[in-house]
Amino acid sequence: MNMTIKYGVATLALMMALAGSASAKDIVIHAGTLLDGVSATPQKQVSILIHDDRITGIKAGYITHAGAEVIDMTTQTVMPGFIDCHVHIAANLPSRTNATEYAFTHSDIDRAFDGALYSRQMLQQGFTSARDVGGGDDTVAVRNAIEAGKISGPRLWVALEPLGPTAGHGDGRSGLDPALSHPGWDNGIVDTVDQARIRVREHKRRGADLVKIMPSGGIASTGDDPRQQLMTDDEMRTVVTTAHALGMKVAAHIYPAGAIEAAVDAGVDSVEHGSFATDQTFAKMKAHGTYLVPTLTVYEVFYRVAHDHPELLTPGTAEKELANDLLPKQNFPRALKSGVKIAYGTDLGEGDHAMEFGLMISEGMKPADALFAATRNAADLIGSPDIGAIQTGHYADIVATKGDPLADPAQFAQVDFVMKGGVVYRQTGAATVGP
Repeated sequence: MNMTIKYGVATLALMMALAGSASAKDIVIHAGTLLDGVSATPQKQVSILIHDDRITGIKAGYITHAGAEVIDMTTQTVMPGFIDCHVHIAANLPSRTNATEYAFTHSDIDRAFDGALYSRQMLQQGFTSARDVGGGDDTVAVRNAIEAGKISGPRLWVALEPLGPTAGHGDGRSGLDPALSHPGWDNGIVDTVDQARIRVREHKRRGADLVKIMPSGGIASTGDDPRQQLMTDDEMRTVVTTAHALGMKVAAHIYPAGAIEAAVDAGVDSVEHGSFATDQTFAKMKAHGTYLVPTLTVYEVFYRVAHDHPELLTPGTAEKELANDLLPKQNFPRALKSGVKIAYGTDLGEGDHAMEFGLMISEGMKPADALFAATRNAADLIGSPDIGAIQTGHYADIVATKGDPLADPAQFAQVDFVMKGGVVYRQTGAATVGP
């Protein structure tokens, strides 16, 4: 019996190896223009060699080899798949949904289905990777379903409930009847150093890839002040130390300059929004290597809603939106001048994730730098060395447009081709058959 088992296992292993060999796939993309996400200089007439889900070579000229599928993009501009470093994959557009009503009439299961839909839409827009900075178990479920091939969407790195104090930006009870409760509302509450340490460890256990904190108040929330620091310096330091020890990065939602500087001193990896930063603030961020994720898109979207349909927003927040949402665009040129590292982020789930390109470029960023923000910079912030560039050994995450986005930035929003991990999800401007 032992011999039978032995040879049976060996035969099975051989069959599996043969099956793997038979299913191996070689692709060659003939690119008319290549923006590889590393160099600012476009390359002309190159071949991108792909085996299964990885890039195996970049060759001058149009070459091929026996058995390889050739994808002709000789008239197109080919780029790395875009990366959005600030999404909420299950979030609805505020112009479509009453925020309070939706929160009280839908469950995490509903939100997971929303996330499945919005992640597919994001992939079709050319975003092959994303960082979700503040969800729940529904977000973890969407990430896992994408990784398992059950649904299509970007590669996801997810945080769970943002960590912050009672009455802060992430407190689900703010503005509600005090008698109301929900078991998930305390998952992000941090009022002590010990709580900060425990919450980070709990989030790691529940499947988080990174941690998000709310050191200051916010805008789209009831009762808190976006110009106040609400977490203590010790609480922030404890979150960062604990998260880094567990291999997780820390993203910090912050608006006021003083709170940003305190968070940078605490060691956060990125400042999300950073709307009221000063020259001194940006200088400190640059010195520490802290990324700015400006999220100009969310202000554009929410300002319109606050102006036209304030009744759709959380009670008491339309006034904050109108008073503060125009400031980030005015401050963005200061960030550019400072030389602080910038990574691409929209703060959207549903919606147009390419909006951020146009907004950053309209405020002074060069189109090539906007592409870097959404490719190599974003990959560096996430901490994944095999995305964000078309280079040997990287995942075959590739997008293409018919025009030149460096000359016509509107092309960033007109992606004609999307490949993620060697699988084509969009071709000739239409979704292909796939999960």
